[in-house]
Amino acid sequence: MPDNLKNRYYNFTVASPCKRLDLLLVEYFGEQSDVFSRTAVQKLIRAGCIKVNGEDVKPSRTLSGGERVEIILPEPEKNEIVPQEIPVRIVYEDDFLIVVNKEAGMVVHPAPGNRDRTLVNALSFYCEGKLSAIGLPLRPGVVHRLDKLTSGLLVVAKDDAVHLDLARQFADKTAKRSYMAVVNGTVKQDAGRIETYYGRHPSDRKKFTSKLAGGKRAVTNYRLVNAKKKLSLLRIVLDTGRTHQIRVHMLEHLFPIVGDPVYNKNQNNSVISRQALHAALLSFTHPVYNIKLSFCAPVDNDIKYLLNMYDLV
Repeated sequence: MPDNLKNRYYNFTVASPCKRLDLLLVEYFGEQSDVFSRTAVQKLIRAGCIKVNGEDVKPSRTLSGGERVEIILPEPEKNEIVPQEIPVRIVYEDDFLIVVNKEAGMVVHPAPGNRDRTLVNALSFYCEGKLSAIGLPLRPGVVHRLDKLTSGLLVVAKDDAVHLDLARQFADKTAKRSYMAVVNGTVKQDAGRIETYYGRHPSDRKKFTSKLAGGKRAVTNYRLVNAKKKLSLLRIVLDTGRTHQIRVHMLEHLFPIVGDPVYNKNQNNSVISRQALHAALLSFTHPVYNIKLSFCAPVDNDIKYLLNMYDLV
């Protein structure tokens, strides 16, 4: 294992003059890892878990380039997840991580309204609690997420340092994800790119929108696979991973996803009872073995039936 992936320790050298330390870490590791939200980073800095050139600093410390940033994670909290014996589709597994093909309808981690029977509950049982402590108490091992009604590939970390490295790969886009989506309407162009600001909907806090004058940046790339009978099959690649991003971008800038119960209520297709969205491809570099891993998961039967019915395959 590389030296910087041992004993809950991570370090790197700042390449060039940049912004505040807390903002740098959020950007460097991305928002997929809850331990590196801005609030969490600031708590770690104040607790002395993050140092610059071996010294304690403030979250507002501005970096000039060349500094050595060290991250020493605290010992894990007690895991409050209740292990539950629930079937999970395992695609790949080793001592450091596990790749699953999540079924539509399964929530990734416990949250208000979904306290158990989640993917994390299932993996806590399957892995005998041996998941990364990052994200505790409710999100151990969770590097990135899928919506409840979206199926497809997810990687979950068993090791803390591996978790951090995977989070960095998602943040710097060396980890790749590709989705298949069926949308209402006939897409004319062969490919396109949607780039917007993104955030909470101003009047419905359970929704998100890209119709904003400012906010976080969101980028969705799509390529047309087939279009028939007023439906289109798209392959989608994200440059950013905002909550509901594909669903919102399709609705507000192209065509809504078939079956989406939140963003496409007026055009739901009776053939499918959830959004026709599937995380089909996933690739990343193994943090320990340093080899490229690539996985492909065929669409689930409900989306397959939809594709066959509309002659999209």
